[in-house]
Amino acid sequence: MSNTIFVVKSYQPSLKSEWDGFVKKAKNATFLFYRDFMDYHGDRFKDVSVMIYKNDELFALLPANVVGNKVISHQGLTYGSFVLKDSAKLLTALEAFKAMLAYYEAQGLEEIEIRVIPTFYNKMPSDELDYFLYKANAQLLKKDVLMVIDYAHKLRFQKNRREGINKALRSGLELKVDSNFEGFWNDVLIPNLENKHGIKPVHTLEEIELLASRFPEHIKQVNIYKDNKVVAGTTVFLTATTVHPQYVSGNRDKNSFGSLDLAYYFIINDMCEDKRYFDFNISSEDHGSKINEGLIFWKESCGARSHTANTFLVKTNSHKNLKVPRV
Repeated sequence: MSNTIFVVKSYQPSLKSEWDGFVKKAKNATFLFYRDFMDYHGDRFKDVSVMIYKNDELFALLPANVVGNKVISHQGLTYGSFVLKDSAKLLTALEAFKAMLAYYEAQGLEEIEIRVIPTFYNKMPSDELDYFLYKANAQLLKKDVLMVIDYAHKLRFQKNRREGINKALRSGLELKVDSNFEGFWNDVLIPNLENKHGIKPVHTLEEIELLASRFPEHIKQVNIYKDNKVVAGTTVFLTATTVHPQYVSGNRDKNSFGSLDLAYYFIINDMCEDKRYFDFNISSEDHGSKINEGLIFWKESCGARSHTANTFLVKTNSHKNLKVPRV
């Protein structure tokens, strides 16, 4: 490894095809890391993504934006990662990680915040980043609880959830996989988020329609109709390993009609071909310090069990103290 030379380059649009080609084959990436997904909201974030080359061959990526003197991987994405090729070995990857830290330090950027991609999204074992952050004395900023179904050890829906499904069928609800994002966004999702939390969806209707047109195999809309009107739905993100409902919402009659039980039963059981996991997303609040008991109970009754996702803060100058054994 003594003859290995790493060169770190700032991402440029001219490198898009090389970036995307690497993401497609990487062992710890999802479609969220493709530039057509990252760049749809490029006006909101100042991109400082980097590409790390080993002896002129692309070896690793970091999707990132910058705020002040802090690099964040990535505010516009659900998670970030130090993206590696499938043949990457531990000590070589550590050299690349050191080179990335040194590059950002030379740019006057003092720290990097990374919400590490949950391991079940990886195509093969890839805990290098978690280990590198430990070796660099990174600070754990938060530990979120996710609820996940492992399809290899799938649990049956509990009685209360099965009763909700039967209620939905008796209520004459109709489930459709369609492209009616507008009906879900305007009639269900936006009003619910505004009334309950005073917030808006992360994606606007126009943005989610654009992303769905760019990634039709990865983004699906499942709607529940009552008398031809959308009463509940979920926008589902499909990765190589995982089914993930990015947005889920139902109108005020969701409990009496069982509309969300029907939606979840379908996406858990009918969209899982070639998938290993179902990710219900975060069920903790306030940087992981509080558990949302209602969400936990509901998701566990669907057969989910706990997983964690960590967010770290690492100093860029820590590369000076990372020792790489010579082999």
